[in-house]
Amino acid sequence: MADIAGALGPLFLLILLGTLLGRLRQPGADFWPQLERLIYFLLFPAMLVATLATADVSQVPVSRVAIALLGPMGAFAIVLWRLRGWLGMQAAAFTSAFQGALRFNTYVGVAGAAALHGIPGATVAAVAVALMVPVVNVLCVSSFIAAGTLGRGSLAKSLTALGRNPLILACLVGIGLNIGGIGLPGWSEATVELLGRAALPLGLVAVGVALRPAALVRLDRGIWASHLVKLALMPALALILALLLRLDPVSRDVVLLFAALPTATSAYILARQLGGDAEMMAAVITGQTLLAMATLPLWLRLAGA
Repeated sequence: MADIAGALGPLFLLILLGTLLGRLRQPGADFWPQLERLIYFLLFPAMLVATLATADVSQVPVSRVAIALLGPMGAFAIVLWRLRGWLGMQAAAFTSAFQGALRFNTYVGVAGAAALHGIPGATVAAVAVALMVPVVNVLCVSSFIAAGTLGRGSLAKSLTALGRNPLILACLVGIGLNIGGIGLPGWSEATVELLGRAALPLGLVAVGVALRPAALVRLDRGIWASHLVKLALMPALALILALLLRLDPVSRDVVLLFAALPTATSAYILARQLGGDAEMMAAVITGQTLLAMATLPLWLRLAGA
């Protein structure tokens, strides 16, 4: 347990530092949105390209990792949709609960995998991102469509944005460079790696800045359902599948880590743009991020990480 705490503790401290900086409004109100854009569109894609283009992906059991990660995601997407009437939420609130249950914080996931298992962990994490990001985006946009919160113009913009998602494009570029045997020639490898190194610490601080503790006062059925699925049921099913599929320890730990991650802070922006309940989304993001500081180490301890 001490090793897990030692690996994840610094990540959580960076998130809490971001929360403090956000409360103090430092270094300025306009700074953090611009930094988030830089991380999302340049630094984090650079890290994915650097990892996927040069990694020995043949050492990752991709098909089994895909089953262990995407199986629970698809299963709980169906369960939540079936239970939407019982949850008794308006369409906008349901889409926020749906996002909260399925989306995951890539910054925490990749940083945690690297902290736990170094380069092999980061490689499996990059594969996990390549598998999960397209699927979760399609599922969440589909929930807005099915719930009827989108107009035609918003639908077209959402589908266009999905095709231009920088994380999806970075994964495709990295995989293409790897399969083509090109890698990152010359100085490009060192340059892209340097850019990528800045992504995780800055991304974790930005996660903390985005938290809104005041939103925690809203604790309705949808929020608790989202917490239950994301922090308890999803990792439980993923761990069972990982054990049944006999994943190696590194792949097993990364699968469990990604299944147990709190939801992404970007879900708030999507909720605001596509007709979701933005205030509820803020409560889900904040609650899950804080709770995950306790639940993530417990799940990894249970798996024997």
